[in-house]
Amino acid sequence: MLAKCPSVNDTPTERVAHGSLRAFLRQCPTPLDPGRNDLFHARVPLAFVRDVFAVIAETPQHTYQVLTKRSARLPKVAEKLDWPSNLWMGVSVEDASTLSRVDDLRAVPAAVRLLSCEPLIGPLDGLDLAGIDWLIIGGESGSDARPMDMQWVRDLLRQCQQPGVSTVPFVKQLGAVTGRELGAGSKGGDWERWPEDLRFRRFPSATGVAAVS
Repeated sequence: MLAKCPSVNDTPTERVAHGSLRAFLRQCPTPLDPGRNDLFHARVPLAFVRDVFAVIAETPQHTYQVLTKRSARLPKVAEKLDWPSNLWMGVSVEDASTLSRVDDLRAVPAAVRLLSCEPLIGPLDGLDLAGIDWLIIGGESGSDARPMDMQWVRDLLRQCQQPGVSTVPFVKQLGAVTGRELGAGSKGGDWERWPEDLRFRRFPSATGVAAVS
């Protein structure tokens, strides 16, 4: 059975309230407006990032996944931060135009480095998985969702199975378009309706969670 992580409500978020920000937030807060909540945004002070990392280190009972689209900052600050062992660092990679983020991610000494290819809106020709532990794949959801070509998914799964590649894949959902076509739900998440060769949901070995595939 696939393990599902419960919601986390006991992390002391008030420890990382920045400046005039006083609300106790359920997600990792930043001093930016909603919709720009990226911890590695250029306007987020490094001292604030350190505070967030400190809270992560002080709550080892949880595993934290931090995802950024502002990956260019990662190599610049990686050596200035203490990276907790329960922090997984990831970047969003939607199509080949964002592959440079993968190189940025490789610069950080995170316990787990992950790619979130969701929504996957194009092929990832030229993707180098060296140093990447986890590959999350997902199609876009919503009424205006763009389709995810199943061949893009198969290409990524095949790459993960190549000799010398240690990246483990997790196919989260096939997206709204394919979900409707297959009767797999509004997000395409019902994998009982998927082609069998796409049924990969695995976790990095650091989690201790059993793989499902």
